[in-house]
Amino acid sequence: MAVGVLLLTHEGIGSAMLAVATRLMQQLPLKADVFEMPFDAHPDTALPHASAAMRRVDGGDGVLILTDLYGASPSNVAAQLARLGTPARRVSGLSLPMLLRVMNYPEQALDDLPATAAAGARNGVLLDDA
Repeated sequence: MAVGVLLLTHEGIGSAMLAVATRLMQQLPLKADVFEMPFDAHPDTALPHASAAMRRVDGGDGVLILTDLYGASPSNVAAQLARLGTPARRVSGLSLPMLLRVMNYPEQALDDLPATAAAGARNGVLLDDA
């Protein structure tokens, strides 16, 4: 078993990130899915659909939920998901380096993956003085 990954984002972001990661890696080592919230969606109506997406990726070791923007509706729904019973951890600020880093450490436990995700995001930002 392994941790599942749920990209819970605004429209267009999660699916694009997952498509690029899949293209780069050819086969993702962790089960991943996307739930994108329409901009006009109410969090209460989105929660059951997000919960279903989380259940699809949960293989028994919990779910890492990656959101695009802390404090926005997808992040708030992720906070509600984390309290529903399935072991879950949340990380905001989704980027491609973050997602790729997570996918490169499929053996890590749920409690270790948030730090790995954050390191991927931090190390993926470079200032080029050229």
